[in-house]
Amino acid sequence: MIILITGTSRGIGRYLAGRFLSEGHSVIGFSRSGCDIKEAGFHHFAVDVTDEKGVIKALGEVRKQFGLIDVLINNAGIASMNHFCLTPLETAKRVMDVNFFGSFLMTRECAKLLRKSRNARIVNFSTIAVPLNLEGEASYAASKSAVETLTRTTAKELSGYGITVNAVGPVPIKTALIAGVPEDKIRNLLAHQAIKRFGEPEDVYNVIDFFIRPESGFITGQVVYLGGIN
Repeated sequence: MIILITGTSRGIGRYLAGRFLSEGHSVIGFSRSGCDIKEAGFHHFAVDVTDEKGVIKALGEVRKQFGLIDVLINNAGIASMNHFCLTPLETAKRVMDVNFFGSFLMTRECAKLLRKSRNARIVNFSTIAVPLNLEGEASYAASKSAVETLTRTTAKELSGYGITVNAVGPVPIKTALIAGVPEDKIRNLLAHQAIKRFGEPEDVYNVIDFFIRPESGFITGQVVYLGGIN
């Protein structure tokens, strides 16, 4: 398969790229900064997913090199954990830009390449913070709620082209995304999970692997949360 993953410079995106490469897939990585992956089969594009012109240009190059893609994984995202009253508007806008509009733009433009695949899949990223309605995560959870609505709606709109659209909702995973989050807030979040531990990149991979299998072609518009809700 040809798998396009956003946010491959670090964290979950970096892990997923390496994992799929180890399985023999071709991986296209989109990230603003460089990526240290040197394996054969990996192709990196320096692009910001909120930059419409940049995304269209990069995907034009993808079209020339590959002709199509089989899977889009909208992993790129940023978080902000702060009290609603103390969150600057610019911070809230940036969170929405990257998490929602980035996924929207990539989905819209990649659909043109996915239509050529026999097993076209899109996997978006939500978060367990959406159903838990946790204090301090208003902007982040709102942006991911928008991603969930995008997932369910595009699942219907793209079904005629044979493209499935689903989402995974991780719990906290020890990556740079939560590096600056106070320990007490993380403990509070873990306490609300049925399985009270940090997630692992492998947990996210398992859900994505399920979604993108050829046998999962009848599954679309779904959101799978990790860890359970207590």
